[in-house]
Amino acid sequence: MNIVDLLSQRSFSGEKMQKIPLFASDKMFCDQYCLLPGQSQKIHSHAKEDKVYIVLEGEVICHIDGEEALLSEGQATIAYAHSPHGVRNDSLQKSVLLVVMAPKPEAKTL
Repeated sequence: MNIVDLLSQRSFSGEKMQKIPLFASDKMFCDQYCLLPGQSQKIHSHAKEDKVYIVLEGEVICHIDGEEALLSEGQATIAYAHSPHGVRNDSLQKSVLLVVMAPKPEAKTL
């Protein structure tokens, strides 16, 4: 059994939002995003993948398909494939998200 201590995996950087890989398989992945006040994930989209954002600590503004909503601890949302999405921490506190994406994106080749 693969068990991860989410609290010990948290990491923050003044430079940019931190993405901490927790689990991955050939079908999906699960990361923990750690955002300091003012940090964000740029708005982007995925051709085939759905992404779920779950707020574990603090609050974030979620942007999905041109709409924005404030999500607080215990709330979640989904960005379906092709939907432009991103998150930002406009609060004065740290924010932590659990992020699940499926299917797992194919590796980009150079």
